[in-house]
Amino acid sequence: MKKITIAIDGFSSTGKSTIAKELAKKLKYVYVDSGAMYRAVTYFAMENSIISDTFFYKDELIKRLDDIILTFKYNTSLGFAEIYLNNVNVEKEIRTLGVSKLVSKVAEVSEVRKKLVEQQKKFGENKGVVMDGRDIGTVVFPNAELKLFMNASASKRAKRRFDELIKRGDQVTFEEILKNVEYRDHIDSTRYDSPLIKASDAIEIDNSNLTLDEQFNIIYTIVQEKLKTV
Repeated sequence: MKKITIAIDGFSSTGKSTIAKELAKKLKYVYVDSGAMYRAVTYFAMENSIISDTFFYKDELIKRLDDIILTFKYNTSLGFAEIYLNNVNVEKEIRTLGVSKLVSKVAEVSEVRKKLVEQQKKFGENKGVVMDGRDIGTVVFPNAELKLFMNASASKRAKRRFDELIKRGDQVTFEEILKNVEYRDHIDSTRYDSPLIKASDAIEIDNSNLTLDEQFNIIYTIVQEKLKTV
């Protein structure tokens, strides 16, 4: 069967990565977490004192972009690829609230987006890819055969993120997570370069009241129908 490109966009903590991983595994496609790439750049900036809660030296980050090498390596025990920053696995480090608070600021930088979009486009040259992010269907793969847009209420998304971080052992409050979700929604939707918007040909999935299994079954049915037409 002919392979297609599946672009999944949406707001933070809508489960884009979870559904993208499951789809890729079921279809035997390549999975690329574009958000992890922006998080890794943010983590690099934090580790090199380029960004914090009180400052952001954008020009310095732009100068250092050539020092940032991002790769994905498949982890057989996990069943998906993890991100490496300069040959170091940073999958865990990039998922902290500290990174979450700053990643939208880094993602606003046009030079950062240009570098990462170029790399993301290469991942999809041979089709058979599932990629999630915020501008996949509008910028990275505007000609993707299937585009999905994930949505859910801010409170539902904050609760999911809160539960995830608490399970990891992070010391956070629901209120600060909700504040972060709403802040990222605003930044992502209003930035000048490649704002988060629903592509005109994307299918919107509101998963506020769906279980993971219900969501997967709905989306997998959509994928199967699309595969019949290509």
